[in-house]
Amino acid sequence: QERIKSRFSGGLVVDIQKPDLELRKKIIENKTEELNKLNLDQVKITKELRDFISSEVSNSVRELLGAFNRLISFDTETTGLDFNKGDRVVEIGAVEIIGRNKTGELYQTYLNPDGKEMSEGAAEITNITNEQLKDAPKFKEVVDEFIKFVKGAELVIHNAEFDIGFINHELKLIDHEVKDIRDICSVFDTLTHARKAFPGQRNNLNALSMRLGISGYDRTYHGALLDAQILADTYLNLTGGQVTFDLSEAQITETKEEKIDQVEEVNFSRFSASEEDVSEHNKFLEALRKKTNKEIIW
Repeated sequence: QERIKSRFSGGLVVDIQKPDLELRKKIIENKTEELNKLNLDQVKITKELRDFISSEVSNSVRELLGAFNRLISFDTETTGLDFNKGDRVVEIGAVEIIGRNKTGELYQTYLNPDGKEMSEGAAEITNITNEQLKDAPKFKEVVDEFIKFVKGAELVIHNAEFDIGFINHELKLIDHEVKDIRDICSVFDTLTHARKAFPGQRNNLNALSMRLGISGYDRTYHGALLDAQILADTYLNLTGGQVTFDLSEAQITETKEEKIDQVEEVNFSRFSASEEDVSEHNKFLEALRKKTNKEIIW
């Protein structure tokens, strides 16, 4: 592999491919001004460095990686929820991010699902019709263009298992040389990250993006490119911004982004609260209301 070196203030020479703790601290302290001057096409991140950054979960270090790494915010729309039952991909949307900024480079295409019709639910949330898809290209006709756009990037996906499963199924149907999209791309699952950041709250893309203050999009219908744009903003905020912890949210719906485990039998213990308990509880709720500036319904 080609060694990538850059010179920082004070004459510090950094070998990006062989990071050590003190060196990483100096890199972070030097911000990213010098990093942004590098030719990004020449930068190649090693698995060793990527694994270190993933394990550290450090925003500062992740920003360092972002200065070099090409990210693709990625989403699909499908005829239904289960490719094992014949459902197909009908739209692909992808948005490029480099140096924690959207570059304006996009990839979007509708796909002909080879006769598989849109389910009622999918048609309702996407507004995509069977008639609209008749003249769309088939996956085998655009796959090389798609692979070229995403190859070598880190895919940012919300509920990666869903979209990766569908894309790999499409690759399998045409017997493509790429058997698993993860063989040519790494993956960052924002749903997994969000569940760690906001346990017990709704973390589908709509709820998460609204919690992070992402606005300016028409959310009447879902679309792969639209959701990829929203996801790009959400990812950048989730990994580098500040949010309000919303105690009024409850995890009450099941979507393609998140499956809620069902419990067949629950045993409850009864107890009676004293007047003092109730009083202290109400004081606590009032403090939460003032802290969050939201009504607390408990």
